[in-house]
Amino acid sequence: MTEVLEALISAKSDPVLVVDPVRDVLVFANPAARSFFGARLDEAATGTMRTLYGACIAQLHIATEAALEQGCYYASDLQPDGSTAMDTVEHQLVAIKTADGPLLMITIADLEQRRRRSIDHEANNYHRQGLEEWRRAERFFREIERENQLILAAAGEGIFGVNADGVTTFVNPAAQAMLGWKADDLVGKNMHAMVHYKHPDGSHYHGSDCPIYGAFRNGTINTVEDECFWRKDGSPIRVEYTSTPIEDDGALVGAVIVFRDISQRKQNEAQLREAMAENARLRERLEMENAYLQEEILSQSNHYDIIGSSSLIRKILKQIDLVAPTDANVLITGESGTGKELVARAIHQASHRSERPLIRVNCAAIPRELFESEFFGHVKGAFTGALRDRIGRFELANGGTIFLDEVGEIPLDLQSKLLRVVQDRRFERLGEERTREVDIRVIAATNRDLQKEVAKGNFREDLYFRLNVFPVECAPLRDRRDDIPVLADHFLKIACSRLNIASPVLTRANIVELKAYSWPGNARELQNLIERAAILARNGRMQFSLNAPPQAAISPPSPAPRQLGDEILTRNQILELERQNIRRALDLADGRVSGAKGAAELLGMRPTTLYSRIKALEL
Repeated sequence: MTEVLEALISAKSDPVLVVDPVRDVLVFANPAARSFFGARLDEAATGTMRTLYGACIAQLHIATEAALEQGCYYASDLQPDGSTAMDTVEHQLVAIKTADGPLLMITIADLEQRRRRSIDHEANNYHRQGLEEWRRAERFFREIERENQLILAAAGEGIFGVNADGVTTFVNPAAQAMLGWKADDLVGKNMHAMVHYKHPDGSHYHGSDCPIYGAFRNGTINTVEDECFWRKDGSPIRVEYTSTPIEDDGALVGAVIVFRDISQRKQNEAQLREAMAENARLRERLEMENAYLQEEILSQSNHYDIIGSSSLIRKILKQIDLVAPTDANVLITGESGTGKELVARAIHQASHRSERPLIRVNCAAIPRELFESEFFGHVKGAFTGALRDRIGRFELANGGTIFLDEVGEIPLDLQSKLLRVVQDRRFERLGEERTREVDIRVIAATNRDLQKEVAKGNFREDLYFRLNVFPVECAPLRDRRDDIPVLADHFLKIACSRLNIASPVLTRANIVELKAYSWPGNARELQNLIERAAILARNGRMQFSLNAPPQAAISPPSPAPRQLGDEILTRNQILELERQNIRRALDLADGRVSGAKGAAELLGMRPTTLYSRIKALEL
């Protein structure tokens, strides 16, 4: 073997053995082989190859014959004695012809090491190519920067450039001012990682999702109207931006991004939306308050003075003076028509809440399925037919007083819902989880004996105690007959003014007749009677028919038309008669429209028809 061949083999990094296959002796081993085999190599130099490959000598003989025949052979089943690296070692056997006979060069290759060297080599190639590409792009952007430096410096919008790797190439002064970074801090850095690394909610913003990169990946101009960049101090800045791709010789080499700060604009828009929403809420509230006020103006109890001078009236007035300045809950009891609402209105007007509305709720008229919606309101979509948000009565009364008329008619299973708001002044709209608080004064009224209802299990005891903080009892008219003359005169003036008719004379005989009557309908019945008599008065005199039973006044009409003599009633007078008739029926039915002995049954009409008439007549 020549010295040149020995030198070449010695320079190889893999272990190499040169063997004489005919004599089965080791001819030469390079330094890598000596390191690999160690002391066993010295034994092989004086012996045979069995010293190194005793365990797989048969495979070595097969590989040797194949190499001598083919010139080159790769064997993966050879493992030197004492080695455990068979899975990562491959033997290459190459036949060498010499003048003295054939030699066999065996190269032992570490496949894992060879693979790593190949990867490193490929990475180095990519790195060199990338560096060159980056330098070329850098030169290109530097040329752009030089040519457009004056334009960039004068622009009011923030402008920066990135190459195809997302690395910043230039940043204009406006961008530096808005982002809080100097150009030296950003140039050469990944711009996305510096200012665009997370969403407004704090979640990570992946670069693969960034529209800026999309510009030079797909060659399209991307415009984003509302996103966040992040300043050096970590604070967000709301921006809109446009990312425009840049080409060089037909290749996409980066993008130029123009952005502007829209924080103030978005803040103004948010304030405008909030102001519009607040205006809508106030408008809805004012509309509903106006509707309630109109209802109160048109109701029969549109006067605010408590008329009378009897001891019972003086007692009530004293109670009003005591409780009005406080925020204590008040429970007003008494028969129908005794003026419970009038007392509630007087308490409200004498309180510090008088500038806010008094919201009246007729608890007996609310269907049980609409109880929560009517009292607490609902949000859009809370149930079928809930087409928009609606404010409930309690929220509408915020700052003022809520008057729960006929509170004893609330079903037992719904009283717990009322108890919470009476007790804690908190509630939720139907379909909404948000808890709302209200500042209200609660006044309740009933014609029932709630203590008996509690004993019967029809009314919650805890709700009764919450409502009955300050009780006020309205005496029936038959117990204060001395007030009848002044009441009759007061009602007569109101009726004539409203109906625009001449005021008839209220004679002493009329007063005697009125005092002799038992007044099951109390002051309301007296008011209705006075109005009816004023309409039917002849020659300035009124006549009353108080001897007939109360039902006679509201019995179903007979087929024959009523005989009025020469009298001709106007349409308004006819409507007023109908109003009085329906009110009388409601009084006798304790406010109930449907059911046994309800107003509809007394009037001989369907409940739905009566509801329609009540609405049409604004009762």
